[in-house]
Amino acid sequence: MKRWAKVFYLVAVLVGSSVGREYRASSERPPMVSREFRAAWVACVYNIDWPSRQGLAAATQQAEMRKILDQMASMKMNAVIFQVRPNADAIYSSRLEPWSHWLTGSQGKTPGYDPLAYCIQQAHARGIEVHAWFNPFRALPNGKIPTASNHVVKTHPSVIRDFKTYKWMDPTSDFTRQRALSVIMDVVNRYDVDGVHIDDYFYPYPDVDKSGRATPEFPDGKTPKQRRAYSDRFVEAMYRQVKARKPWVRVGISPFGIWRPGVPAGTTATIDAYHHLAADSRKWLAKGWCDYLSPQLYWRIEGPQSFSRLLSWWRGQGSRPVWPGIAVSRIESSEDPGRPAREILNQVGLTRRIGKNYVGHIHWSMKSLMQNRGGVNDGLMKNFYQEPALVPPMTWLSRQVPATPAVRAVASGGNLSMAWNPVPGCAKYAVQVRVGKKWQLTTVTAGNKLTLRGLPDVIAVSAVDRFGNTSHPRVLSK
Repeated sequence: MKRWAKVFYLVAVLVGSSVGREYRASSERPPMVSREFRAAWVACVYNIDWPSRQGLAAATQQAEMRKILDQMASMKMNAVIFQVRPNADAIYSSRLEPWSHWLTGSQGKTPGYDPLAYCIQQAHARGIEVHAWFNPFRALPNGKIPTASNHVVKTHPSVIRDFKTYKWMDPTSDFTRQRALSVIMDVVNRYDVDGVHIDDYFYPYPDVDKSGRATPEFPDGKTPKQRRAYSDRFVEAMYRQVKARKPWVRVGISPFGIWRPGVPAGTTATIDAYHHLAADSRKWLAKGWCDYLSPQLYWRIEGPQSFSRLLSWWRGQGSRPVWPGIAVSRIESSEDPGRPAREILNQVGLTRRIGKNYVGHIHWSMKSLMQNRGGVNDGLMKNFYQEPALVPPMTWLSRQVPATPAVRAVASGGNLSMAWNPVPGCAKYAVQVRVGKKWQLTTVTAGNKLTLRGLPDVIAVSAVDRFGNTSHPRVLSK
């Protein structure tokens, strides 16, 4: 029996060697993995980005979502800011609020599937993070939209305030703030989101007269100072509740791009976000009540609302990342006639040079990237997005390095089959390969296997945990 066992072993070795050749441990050290937050907002309100119109079949909506994510993946972007609560409604299956009419044309009507779950599944398969984007206090953009029986304007009319065309949930109401927190935590609890994100609509934007006074005033009977206190309380509570439940879920806020007129010196603005919108966003950044701040810096580099001056100021207000919103939508637009794509490329370049924060930016919005407005995609991929990048880590929450995965790689038929042991707590794996002198990065989100076409000289596999921390690489070579 021992003789037959030995013969069987030798045959197995010979057959294995003819089928594939295993890579061996190497002492070579790969370069540091690139880090940059490359994101875009995908807005559902007014069908700005997705779906393209109301009432599309589920299969058509899903195809449009895949097309957006395919475009992001082809550009080596790594995060989508997906709007899930446009106006006290839901782009996901909710027990608290009705289905959004932006999906089906009729509020409360199911689209036949769960768009947020589908977005997460499809995005993660492409190595893209999903940050669920909420509008905390807007009830309706206008009163003409028919509402379902369980919409807040019908269930809690006492907290609704009319302002211009809007119907707004009074932010000073305990119910309003608790409803927003309950909605956010419901998504955090039930969905594998990578982040939650709120925008600049704490209060609706007013008209402002020459003296800087809002006309009309928001009808809540409160002073600007009182309103800011309520906003502060909400932002702090949101951050603490998310972190208590899932500390790795990033909390992001995208306020109006100018904190106050005249700050920094030379900056002009009609809207005073601190005064009119009750948004003391500088305080939120300084206090650490967010994991990243994305002020909407939609202006040009040169001018009274200078992109570079504002970015430099914002990045000096706290230690957390400032990833500015950049307006690709204003390329060749009526909002900014004559703006070339070059303006956006220069702004992306500045986000890599100004300040000491981890680099990153968010494009407003994905529709313009789908159009390749002014050739901006070509410029981004040629000059900035040549290689993939991991989202920067949240070192203020965790610095623990994950375990290094055990990796096996077998060359066969001109391809390389790779497999590694799962590392607890990891969201993805960073795979670096070297062909000649050039290193390239790819990420694997689901599963622990990867097949590469061709036979690289060296491979390195690192585990990446939910906080973005990266293990020491396991390095193998031919």
